[in-house]
Order: sequence, then structure tokens, then C-alpha cells
Amino acid sequence: MIALIQRVSEAAVKVDGEITGEINQGLLILLGVEREDDEAKAKRLMERVLTYRIFEDDDGKMNLNVQQVSGSVLVVSQFTLPADTKKGTRPGFSKGAHPADAERLYDYFSDLCEEKLNTQRGRFAADMKVSLVNDGPVTFWLQV
Repeated sequence: MIALIQRVSEAAVKVDGEITGEINQGLLILLGVEREDDEAKAKRLMERVLTYRIFEDDDGKMNLNVQQVSGSVLVVSQFTLPADTKKGTRPGFSKGAHPADAERLYDYFSDLCEEKLNTQRGRFAADMKVSLVNDGPVTFWLQV
């Protein structure tokens, strides 16, 4: 399971012109689900994401996590993250989870986040328009 996390001052996702999720300070989480992923991996990734220290403390050091700054998260499914891009000019998608499994684990991950802090979501498998102001820019790839 993969989370591409971006520290944002604001982010939103729209489907068919309607906002489905919107946050101010926090994390935009692009979530990719791979074939071998399960609930244990989703829980471990959620713990890593929500405790990853990428927000600045009073000394300007990345020493605080999203919960410590009272931030929010916006979770967006991203089926292209597990793509195999090692060769050729077209990505391969055989590493990605079956859509039903991916949706179940996306919902599970999002639900776990929602237990801890304000969590907004995109819409699984929809054509989404994501906008954000990346604060820094700060972007990290986390994988379990």
C-alpha cells in the first residue's frame, strides 16, 4: 500500500463540478492499493501517515505531525501509484489491487483516519479534479 502525502495549506477534490472533499492545513493523501495489501497494511500505513513529522515546530524544524497541528486529511484514491514504470513508455497496472479490494481498503484506511481527525474524501474510481496548495513544497512517498 502506498501513500503519496503532500503537506498542504488547502486542498479540494471535485467530481462533476461538485466538491466531495475540502480541507485547509493538513495532508493530501493520494492512496494506491496493491494486490497483496490487506487491513493490517492499511492500518500500519495510516499510523505512519498520521504520525509522520512533516510540519514545522516553533524552531522551523519538521518535528510535528498532522494531528499535533490540528490539521485535516483529504484521502484520494490513486490507482496509478502502484503502476510498473520500469520499462517502456506505457505504465503496467498488474501490481494494482482488483477494484473491489482496492475500494474496500481505501474505505478502511479513510475510516481509520476519520477516527483520529477530520477526514475528507474523494470518490473512488471517479474522474476527480484535485486542487491543492502544496506548502513547502513538501511531498513524501510512504509504502508498507
